[in-house]
Amino acid sequence: MLDKMENPVAPIQQPSVLVQADIKDRFYRHFQQECTEIQEQIALLEDYSLVGGEKQDAINHVLSGISRLSTEVSDSSGLIPAHDQRIYAQAIKALEEKLEETRSKFAPRSRFKFKTTQKNSSAVSINDAAELAAKQRLEPPSISGTGSSNESSMATTPASLMSPPNEIDAKDTLGDLPSFPKNYNEEMTRGSAGPIRKPSFSQATNVNISGHNGLHIILPSSASRATSSGSLTKLNRCIVDMSVPTANNAPFAGLMLKNIKGSLIIAGHVAGAAHITGVENSIIVVASRQVRMHDCQNVDVYLHCASRPIIEDCSNVRFSPIPQCYVTSSEEPVQNQWDQVDDFKWLKSEHSPNWNLLPEEKRLQEEIWTTVVPGGPGVGTEDILRKIGIITR
Repeated sequence: MLDKMENPVAPIQQPSVLVQADIKDRFYRHFQQECTEIQEQIALLEDYSLVGGEKQDAINHVLSGISRLSTEVSDSSGLIPAHDQRIYAQAIKALEEKLEETRSKFAPRSRFKFKTTQKNSSAVSINDAAELAAKQRLEPPSISGTGSSNESSMATTPASLMSPPNEIDAKDTLGDLPSFPKNYNEEMTRGSAGPIRKPSFSQATNVNISGHNGLHIILPSSASRATSSGSLTKLNRCIVDMSVPTANNAPFAGLMLKNIKGSLIIAGHVAGAAHITGVENSIIVVASRQVRMHDCQNVDVYLHCASRPIIEDCSNVRFSPIPQCYVTSSEEPVQNQWDQVDDFKWLKSEHSPNWNLLPEEKRLQEEIWTTVVPGGPGVGTEDILRKIGIITR
């Protein structure tokens, strides 16, 4: 009798289940991070100008991110449970709706418009999903069951996060995507004695530096994970060097410099557009696919640009090729159009009086960039700004 019985102990599938659970968990964290980045980009749209297609470029970048995320979900359908796929699709739909809502604020008012009679009744709360993601990182993945693709990686949702039975069919709204608790601007403000700050940005997905005076900020290589976008605003007599984290195949997707005075900004490398607005009496070093400047005056720009730089409502802007010490292999095969500037507010055939080329004898020499700009013991921010000519005696 026993000879005819099948072995009641099935082969252990634990390793494959663990691998599958790890794939689900990693994709889930990746999806959450991408959603957060896109929502932050949507929130920044209002800071871009409508003139010259600046805002439309930013919108197109967001659309591209949403499309890429949707494609990633589709391509991973064989590894993601059907239940999770529906949640991801709902979150993507909510991002699309948020983008359209934001765009409607900038669009001209229309006399007639279609009215929607019903909101998306299947939207998912990302707040709940974020709490669950944090729980999953603290607990080992479950190995119960057979590991079927129909099981959800979110099946272990605690009771406190589950919707009551009478609310299962109720309308949900997309909650705010999780924000990062660490405030790097606050950390830089209350930093140790001395002007130099080296914020890691290791817990962030983008770089946001704002509201500082007299600081020397150098981003280390750990900030390379935060280059989805960059934003530098409200800086006075500062030095900011972002060249290291953006040099090794991790350029900013887009960069915004706004309301900066008397500062040196080594912006690093930008895969998309660099938008520079309201900068005065400063020096900027940047390598970018596109550069657009608005309302700037008395600015020297050391530039590598793959397209014709654009200025508007600017005065006394001088251009020079980027210093060799900041050139990487990604720039070398691309023609540098640093001197092919278009002034959108100067339509005459004569050269615009608002910009010029920085004479070679007035350009900062290579040794200044490699020995003076990095600073050192006992060297203050104003000492460096004085040596490079931003602060005059």
